[in-house]
Amino acid sequence: MDFSTRNMILPIAALACAATRTDAQQAQRPNILYIMSDDHAYQAISAYNDPVGRLAPTPNIDRIARQGMRFDQAFVENSLSAPSRACLITGLYSHQNGQRQLAEGIDTTKTYFSELLQRAGYQTGMVGKWHLDGTPKGFDYYHILNDQGTYYNPVFRGQDTNGKYIREEGYATYLITDHAIEFLEQRDKDKPFCLMVHHKAPHRNWIPALRHIGYYDKVNFPLPATFWDNYESRGSATRTQKMHIGDHMEMLNDLKVDTVKSRPYHLSRFVGGLNQNQTELLYDYFKARSDSFNAAPPTGHALAEWKYQHYLRDYLTVIHSIDDSVGQLLKYLEEHGLLENTLVVYTSDQGFYLGEHGWFDKRFMYEESLRTPLVMMYKGHIPEGSVCRQMVQNIDFAPTFLNLAGVAQPEEMTGRPLTPLFAGTEVKDWRKSIYYHYYDYPTWHLTRKHDGVRTERYKLIHFYGKGGTRAQQENKYQRMPGTREYNSFNWMVKSGYIVDAPDIDYMELYDLEKDPLELHNVYGQKGYEKITRQLQKELTRYREQLQIDEF
Repeated sequence: MDFSTRNMILPIAALACAATRTDAQQAQRPNILYIMSDDHAYQAISAYNDPVGRLAPTPNIDRIARQGMRFDQAFVENSLSAPSRACLITGLYSHQNGQRQLAEGIDTTKTYFSELLQRAGYQTGMVGKWHLDGTPKGFDYYHILNDQGTYYNPVFRGQDTNGKYIREEGYATYLITDHAIEFLEQRDKDKPFCLMVHHKAPHRNWIPALRHIGYYDKVNFPLPATFWDNYESRGSATRTQKMHIGDHMEMLNDLKVDTVKSRPYHLSRFVGGLNQNQTELLYDYFKARSDSFNAAPPTGHALAEWKYQHYLRDYLTVIHSIDDSVGQLLKYLEEHGLLENTLVVYTSDQGFYLGEHGWFDKRFMYEESLRTPLVMMYKGHIPEGSVCRQMVQNIDFAPTFLNLAGVAQPEEMTGRPLTPLFAGTEVKDWRKSIYYHYYDYPTWHLTRKHDGVRTERYKLIHFYGKGGTRAQQENKYQRMPGTREYNSFNWMVKSGYIVDAPDIDYMELYDLEKDPLELHNVYGQKGYEKITRQLQKELTRYREQLQIDEF
């Protein structure tokens, strides 16, 4: 089996430099509308035909797939919010752009693709969740949330706020959409645009918009086939995590249920900054849930299933608002004659567990976290209703946008443009594998460090590193007083959140054709010796060519 790949450093022939373009060439360059949500599982998009998505349809996101292309093998390089965003904006792997962990890290001296588009004559905008150090570079307009932002009445800052965050009343998803439309209204109509719309939703703790409260309360979602996974064939990392719905999903913060019956029910314990109308409506809804639970509290498996149902109902109701937002933006493009010459992208910063393996959150290299939803439409260039089954990664977005704009890809940028795939036919000279690396331990959810390779059929994962608080010495920012990583680590130590765990160095191997649910680790089993050697060779090649310094 040949695992050779051309996704390292790929020179791209620029169509022409921006300075020498003719007016006709300028007019042909597409606008780019890039919409990205936070923690949106592909299972929760009905275009992917998952049982959950079928019960909670997303017609506007589906429209992008129906009138364009659905990518069935889109993956991230590091399944975590800020690292994923750094990969997007730089076209570089995490160790190359600096953002290995959640808080600090991105090397702001690296070139952002937005800077190159701006220099090439694009008008650039960024609204919503930035979640990276520093001010957004290469944007004519930005209006960004403070860090993760809040669902209700969030604060934003932009070029017109003198560096201050200003509170705005409303629901984050719709406020972000309003600001995206403001950019489209006020832009220079003589220039192509690149607008990035980054939603806070559906990030934890899944607070729905007032207009959609209770939207899925009468729907019972099926348990995933792996919900009661016991991790029997896997290593210790699957058992020392803190992302299990039954064991780790919080009753108050996540599910809005206060089990302390002796105190009055207060929304401020899980959401704050509400106005009177918001308070009244949310209070009535969540207080009723809390009272119902406390009247007859389930236990054991019944409690885990109760948590799962209410988690999905809140999560999918939040996504309903995102789908609304996508519909608003598509309607604007259509009404203003922009749909014909605009690449529209919808994706998430990574995948998410909706009860698979009993989990919520992301981080692991297992499929539901590694794989992200991705749909694109570009009329006249992407065939309607097409499906791409070749492997793409979030480091490919920056090269794609540059390629469409006719801008030469910087030599150091390691992703590759997706434009050859737009024809809807198989591209023979395409990557045969992807590399993944997760670094963020010991911190929230206690997912152990690991890297690995995935091919069309197989996945090899290497779990490694010191366990418990000993792992701090492996992380730059956790050792640096004054950083968010340092402060967060010390809080977790004092609160007892970080538990001791063994130092580890082991492999897992999955045959995705025979075992698509990844329940059976076949590393070391008879009959898999040859493929194990090939995958190990491929993993070593990535580490050497990418100069991974973690081991």
